[in-house]
Amino acid sequence: MSKNIGYLSGRKGLSENLFEELGRAAEQQGTVPAAEMERLAAEFLVGDANVYGSVTFYDFLRPENQGKQVYVCNGSACMTAGTQDALTARLGQHFAPEEIGAMCCLGRCHENNAFHFAGRNYSGDAIEQIAAIKAGQATPLDNYHSGCHGTPVLTAEFPGLDAWYRLLAESLQKSPDELLAEIKASGLRGRGGAGFPMGLKLESCKNTPGQQKYLVCNADEGDPGAYSDRYILEQRPHSLLLGMILSGYIIGADTGVLYIRGEYPESIAAVSEALEAIRAAGYIGQNILGSGFSFGFKVVKAQGAYICGEETALLSSLEGQRPEVRVRPPYPTQQGLFNQPTVVNNVETLANVPYVLQHGGAQFAAIGRGRSTGTKLLSLDGYFRRPGLYEVDMGTPLSVALEELGGGFREPVKAMHIGGPLGGLVPVDKIGDLTVDFESFAQNGFLLGHASVVCIPQDFPLIQYLEHLFEFTAHESCGKCFPCRLGSTRGAELLAKARHSDYRIDRTLFNDLVETLEIGSLCALGGGLPLPVKNALKYFEGELGGYFR
Repeated sequence: MSKNIGYLSGRKGLSENLFEELGRAAEQQGTVPAAEMERLAAEFLVGDANVYGSVTFYDFLRPENQGKQVYVCNGSACMTAGTQDALTARLGQHFAPEEIGAMCCLGRCHENNAFHFAGRNYSGDAIEQIAAIKAGQATPLDNYHSGCHGTPVLTAEFPGLDAWYRLLAESLQKSPDELLAEIKASGLRGRGGAGFPMGLKLESCKNTPGQQKYLVCNADEGDPGAYSDRYILEQRPHSLLLGMILSGYIIGADTGVLYIRGEYPESIAAVSEALEAIRAAGYIGQNILGSGFSFGFKVVKAQGAYICGEETALLSSLEGQRPEVRVRPPYPTQQGLFNQPTVVNNVETLANVPYVLQHGGAQFAAIGRGRSTGTKLLSLDGYFRRPGLYEVDMGTPLSVALEELGGGFREPVKAMHIGGPLGGLVPVDKIGDLTVDFESFAQNGFLLGHASVVCIPQDFPLIQYLEHLFEFTAHESCGKCFPCRLGSTRGAELLAKARHSDYRIDRTLFNDLVETLEIGSLCALGGGLPLPVKNALKYFEGELGGYFR
């Protein structure tokens, strides 16, 4: 049925998009009125149940969102920082309880105290100006450190529009095969977590027949603790845009879709402004620079669903469907958006493309270590003395990134959750064993992933953090497969019962639950949750042992 809906949604392409129509319909009330759902179902020739299923899934569309005025960040970094209860109490002096909702995560992990109001994000000391903010008299500030250790690929200064897009003119004089060869030679791997070689994706899509192809940028950076994609979207948008144009040229696509999470309003504004600039300069549109190649962009505002960071769920979302993970094969490069050949890559991956094509794949491959070529962005949370966004060569000792760039911890920390909610839970005494690359983390039983770092302070109960991870997975699960949908809920129940009573969890039962999640889940949401859980049980047996029998 979902395949048929893809075709029906694709009749109007991206010009009139069901997903965007649902978002617009919810802007006034916070949810989509029933009459409007029926009208859109009829217009797009899909069933009422399909539209209702989509609306009730997303955080910003579902009926529970109706009447919300302000949203408190409930991401992992803000939780471990312990700032959000007091923040909610302060907001409660200016808003009724039913007007206060939650968002996860706002990407303000560097200073916490994060909340969203009237289409803008605030953090740090902003709550002290809440009266002025509510009156529209205060501008949000967002200050964090940034720096580089090694080669500045993504943190290099922007040289100006014409100087930057000179590479586009040079590249369009070469064949797609020539450019693809450089991408493959670079060894560039996906920076969103999976680490899949980008060149293989591009090649698969390029070689798949199709009159219409799409390039989709997954800018739904939902990992709590991560704000590296946000940095690129807001501070280096032209690295991403040029990377998308060049990738589109390689695969034969004429349309690039930027699926940007609704929790990042400043990112949407920054990218839209950058697009206007290159449109006026003639770097996108029909027959770019007289090359015969045409390419345009579509910016789509997401509506609050972590699972849309999974590429097939994102494609279903763009089609106006409930964002359920798809069974593969077929892969998106064969049958993606509207069932057409599609490449999906995340922001950081695509932003590396200009450097590769400007300097050559061999030079990019020379940066890094082994199969982990190039650089990696790391997001450090507020427990560091210099929290911020840092770029390091792959293979850099983790201690260098944390101590020399981040300045070390500002108070005692016992573990770091690295790579998002599905990443590994790294005890601080393992820092010296790790280098920033895919292989080092994997060999030590962890996951580099998005390379976000959320610190767990010495006095924060790990049992509470594990319960939070299960609750997060249960809330964000697409519900398609039983292990994730049921296992995450059951895990949260077991940990909550053990934490709040004298109940002790049967260790064999718990191990079976974790194993079922790991091997039975359809995607990395349920399949990845066991990693930090197993890390915690392995390295913190003394703290957690009393909750099990």
